[in-house]
Amino acid sequence: MGRFTTIWWDVDGTLLDFVYSQRYAITKCFRTIGREITEDEMKLYARINDDYWKRLELGEITKKELLPGRFVTLFSALGIENVDVESFCQEYQKALGSVFSYLDDSLTLCRNLRGRVKQYVITNGVTSTQYSKLKLSGLADVMDGIFISEQIGFPKPNPEFFDYCLEHMEKVHSTKALDKRRILIVGDSLTSDIKGGIQAGIPTCWYNNKGAANHTYYKPDYEISCLNMLYDIIQ
Repeated sequence: MGRFTTIWWDVDGTLLDFVYSQRYAITKCFRTIGREITEDEMKLYARINDDYWKRLELGEITKKELLPGRFVTLFSALGIENVDVESFCQEYQKALGSVFSYLDDSLTLCRNLRGRVKQYVITNGVTSTQYSKLKLSGLADVMDGIFISEQIGFPKPNPEFFDYCLEHMEKVHSTKALDKRRILIVGDSLTSDIKGGIQAGIPTCWYNNKGAANHTYYKPDYEISCLNMLYDIIQ
């Protein structure tokens, strides 16, 4: 038996290419307000969006503030007026969940691991958007469960999020206490997936396909540049 019995997968930036979906969604939604978004405006939105999600992780804002707030900030910076932000936000989430692109042929990997380890999704994304992407991509069919912070009430890296996941799995598998050392969290975010795993006492694997430097205090147990490197880790 391998050293790990369960993998908890992050979705955006790990199994699926979030940048691809984000580019499609923001481009489509800008056209609904009669504008073509420029490359510089796209980069500005990406920075604003990242900042809002980091603030959510730190508990500084709620998801309800995040979703429209990033567009209010963007429109203000670009001098765009008279846009129904709520409608824009809804269309954006719908567009975001309507397309996907695999990272490192992730579906094939997850299919190959099915039966060898239990696999669960752990994500901070919007519920309807994530379910849509997971279903369209086929990833939902190979997972043993899907944990979405919006439904749980706490985002990663909050300990409460991981406590909930553990408690749910213990009920499903009818066990008093799972061995956390045999669960592996795989994600691209040091401040969400890796920090959360470390705080919860669960082994972590940083998916670093961009060769980024780790300037945080959070040191993962493993680091991979390609998802297929997981085969060696879980043996």
